[in-house]
Amino acid sequence: MAYYLAEEFAMHTNRPLFITGKAGTGKTTFLRKLREQTPKNMAVVAPTGVAAINAGGMTIHSFFQLPVRTLIPTPQSYKQLFAEQRLTQRKRNLIYHLEMLVIDEISMVRADLLDAVDFVLRRYRDPSQPFGGVQLLMIGDLQQLTPVIRPEEERTLSQYYDTPYFFGSKALQQVSYVTIQLTHVYRQQDETFIRVLNHIR
Repeated sequence: MAYYLAEEFAMHTNRPLFITGKAGTGKTTFLRKLREQTPKNMAVVAPTGVAAINAGGMTIHSFFQLPVRTLIPTPQSYKQLFAEQRLTQRKRNLIYHLEMLVIDEISMVRADLLDAVDFVLRRYRDPSQPFGGVQLLMIGDLQQLTPVIRPEEERTLSQYYDTPYFFGSKALQQVSYVTIQLTHVYRQQDETFIRVLNHIR
């Protein structure tokens, strides 16, 4: 039921989505099926190279041409960010026509990075809409991978965010996103092993 609901929201609405669930519940399968079936112009990104390869996409930093540093959410910082960007005309056109942005392993994405994505999307699409009006599809499990943040970065970000996790993003707090949890484990059939994995999780 949850899987079908997630498909319906992703395919037939423009609502932002957060798809979560334990390991083996079909999150990656859901993404692959969506790529095959959706008529929407879609881009898939992830916070790390390995995650991007697994998702069949690009890293967030590469796709949006973002520097690997703390991205302070201030007009002055974003002005500098825009001056540093070297987006090709092809990439600008891709962003302009984008209808859905899929972010895999969203649990690893920091709030400042997600707000920088919002900045770029607004810059090349609708500046009045969070994420430029693009449908956001976030996939991940908050019980598994966490954002990478050094102590000095945490001190800086704490001046602007209540939490470094993606849901602390100022842009994300402006949208009403739907959370759907996938619960049926497909990858493993051994009930004892599943219980052990869930206990570790």
